[in-house]
Amino acid sequence: MATLAQGGAAAEGTRFYTIMAFVMALVIVAGFSVNLAMGRSSFALPLAFHVHGMIFMGWLGLYLAQVVTIASGNIALHRQLGKLAYLWIPLMVAAGTMIIVVSARTTGGPFFFAVNEFFVSNLAGLLAFGALALWALRVRRYSGWHRRLMLVAMSILTGPGLGRLLPMPLLIPNAWTIAVTASFIFPVIGMIADWRRDGRVHPAYWWGMGVNAGAFIVSMLLAYSPIGYALTEWVIAGTPGAERPMAAFLPPGFTM
Repeated sequence: MATLAQGGAAAEGTRFYTIMAFVMALVIVAGFSVNLAMGRSSFALPLAFHVHGMIFMGWLGLYLAQVVTIASGNIALHRQLGKLAYLWIPLMVAAGTMIIVVSARTTGGPFFFAVNEFFVSNLAGLLAFGALALWALRVRRYSGWHRRLMLVAMSILTGPGLGRLLPMPLLIPNAWTIAVTASFIFPVIGMIADWRRDGRVHPAYWWGMGVNAGAFIVSMLLAYSPIGYALTEWVIAGTPGAERPMAAFLPPGFTM
């Protein structure tokens, strides 16, 4: 989150956006923590995963610092910290792209996702996050647009957390679609809050969710097109990721 020009405008709805920020952060952290506690993942991973994790957790810290500084009225610090977002968002897109490619080539992605949807739709979601977050920065002087667009952008990042909390193997073959659409709940809550307070939904939500949902729909159509299959096969050709089925599957002997 970046700067808000008007202190009075920033105060409107601050408590709601602060709560939503911490709830989304909790979902993300909880998803990865539960996976670690249950032995589904470990710290014994290649360097690329650790770099990706540090960058994304750094963004989470920056996002929470920004909602706290604006909630406490520390506009000067909020503006200074906000400048980092212009550098951090492109860094996240680059790191996210790297780890999607590495995961696809190493394992083909989680077995409960099809490789093509994991690769193509994942990239689309990452780009949608970057576009919405940068748009939010561009309209930072208009707090109504800024904070809503940033909320939609952040909701995209909750997908991996939700995917680690939901029983994904039981949701095959729709696990990917369910994990992504579950993340829509946060902007929907924002829309409901707008409606209850103002009697209308702010246009930032309609535009933000239009980009978010539109990117998902288009990415799924592309993923299951000949181009999507060909692109995925090209990326994973000759790697361990190519040895698993393209479609989601249950490994032999798998139990919950």
